[in-house]
Amino acid sequence: MIELLKNKRIDTALLCELATHPDFVKLLADIQIYVEGIASMQIQNLNAWVDVARAEIMEKYQPDEHDKTTYLLQSAHVDEGDYFSSRVHKDIDGILEDLQKAHIGRSDGAPKSTVAEELKRDLEEVVNFEGNYTEQLLLVFCKQTKLRYNKLSEEEKQWLIRIMQKSELIKSAVSKRGKGKNSY
Repeated sequence: MIELLKNKRIDTALLCELATHPDFVKLLADIQIYVEGIASMQIQNLNAWVDVARAEIMEKYQPDEHDKTTYLLQSAHVDEGDYFSSRVHKDIDGILEDLQKAHIGRSDGAPKSTVAEELKRDLEEVVNFEGNYTEQLLLVFCKQTKLRYNKLSEEEKQWLIRIMQKSELIKSAVSKRGKGKNSY
């Protein structure tokens, strides 16, 4: 375990969050019960009782195979692997849900909105922006680089516009503007 933690192949902070979660002890207990076969005898006894009851009912009443009681007795049989997989899954699902909630809004978590949503929002703001084409492009640049347009001085805006005008993309877009609607 020490080697695993030292070689940094796993997120140790996340491992610590997992291990300190209040339900982690329950998760380990359920895993231990299954791995060590602690409940196997009880599950086998339960299944044996269900089998005895089913045999008695089948012998005494001779229901057909589609009878509701026959189906009920068949489905009452407990598969040990399925039972413990379900328990462990329920334990880990609850822990993961709590950890995910704790990570919302943190810098190491996924962003709240997608890049496409941000771009759409930025473009809508640019469309409503009062300014010439170059100023609109400057606003897009600021949005995409997380520069606050309204925090730039007029001198900084002019410098950025001069720099942008050296771009081949700007030159070609400006020259195409007068050639028709679908030029660019």
